[in-house]
Amino acid sequence: MGVPIKVQVNGKTYERTVEPRTLLVHFLREELGLTGTNVGCETSLCGACTVMVDGNTVKSCTQLALQADGSSVTTIEGIADGDRLSAVQEGFWEKHGLQCGYCTPGMIMAATHLLSENPKPSEAEIRAGLKGNLCRCTGYHNIVEAVKYAAAKMA
Repeated sequence: MGVPIKVQVNGKTYERTVEPRTLLVHFLREELGLTGTNVGCETSLCGACTVMVDGNTVKSCTQLALQADGSSVTTIEGIADGDRLSAVQEGFWEKHGLQCGYCTPGMIMAATHLLSENPKPSEAEIRAGLKGNLCRCTGYHNIVEAVKYAAAKMA
């Protein structure tokens, strides 16, 4: 038995009927075709599924789609301005803040939220702001440099 929901994703309103157990990450990927949000651990540990719901970061693998009813969701697909990368996306590009890229959408979403709350974070604050997102490739140095780049660009 489905439950009707209405959610705004990346500025566009969607009305759908979902099964009560549908996770937000699966709704975004399978129902809306927004595959930039990755499914990683499905236990909220890795952060690959991080999106913003009403301006706050959320691990979409542990939130039900129906919990987003009436909310505004931003995914990795929604932070660029058309073909122009956001400052954080550009920072990851310029500072080589990725290798395999699997964690990158979640890292970018977490960094975007961090910079919206703290536009001039210290290195320690950047590391603390990203602590819920894991990367097994980069060692984090270039990710931190990417966030510093974005902060400077946004200043």
